[in-house]
Amino acid sequence: MITRDTRRARPYASAMGTPLGDFIRTMRDRTQPETLGLPSHERRRSPGLRRVDLAARAGVSVEYLTRIEQGRDINPSVAVVNALADALSLNTAERNHLRYLTKISGGECVGHAQPEPPGREVRPGLTAALRLLEPGIAGVTNRLGDILEYTSGFGDLVRGCGLLDTDEPNLTRYVFTDPRARTFFVDWDDVADEQVFDLWLGPSIESSNWIVAELVHAAGDDFTRRLHRHAVPVRKPLRLNHPEMGELQFDREILEASDDRQQLVLYLPADDRTARRFEDHRSRRRDRLRTIS
Repeated sequence: MITRDTRRARPYASAMGTPLGDFIRTMRDRTQPETLGLPSHERRRSPGLRRVDLAARAGVSVEYLTRIEQGRDINPSVAVVNALADALSLNTAERNHLRYLTKISGGECVGHAQPEPPGREVRPGLTAALRLLEPGIAGVTNRLGDILEYTSGFGDLVRGCGLLDTDEPNLTRYVFTDPRARTFFVDWDDVADEQVFDLWLGPSIESSNWIVAELVHAAGDDFTRRLHRHAVPVRKPLRLNHPEMGELQFDREILEASDDRQQLVLYLPADDRTARRFEDHRSRRRDRLRTIS
């Protein structure tokens, strides 16, 4: 296993360009001309919208769009970024991600002093909130996927599935390296996309450097393909295949604690069957709030 000493390695290395260019190219490939009222072109070498069509819709030259996609122009103006978002018909989450990638590709977050990784200390206010949520299912995580603190309900839900087997449990590492995760998460691909996307949402991908290097080494294409294609996930109900309770389904409410780069995540049973199965399971267990030191 690659240790945290790898955190000075380059966190993001695309053979094609920058994160910004990769994202624009990915979204262009996903956009079918017919959805934008454009004619379909047969015998195209690549899927989706042609570069010439995107350039025309955004009001920029093909040569300039090529430079952006290939990482040779890393400082497009706000007007150009917004025009590209409009031309690709991006939704709100995709537009926000495009703006973020423009920022880090332009050097505001890359190439400066090494950022500190997200902290592991949970604010007293978040701990108090967890106590109020007992005996519900909730936990505090950071953008790397570290599980920092959780309620007894969360412990009851995931205990026995492998997630809490280590001294410093990490959801991202669990998803990509523990074979049990592919059974536990019914929609494993969607969960994997979510975890990779969250790595981009911190103050800088640089602060995710060590875990990125570890997962590139341990998970290979399953991880790196997602890192480079910038899938913006639609967070659907979370479906679990629990070894004792069977299939469960939860809605998630996520509260951001931006100052600490942490999230308070509340899991709510999405149907009566899930609520009954969990309550029956929980009645056989008793635990208390636990902090990961």
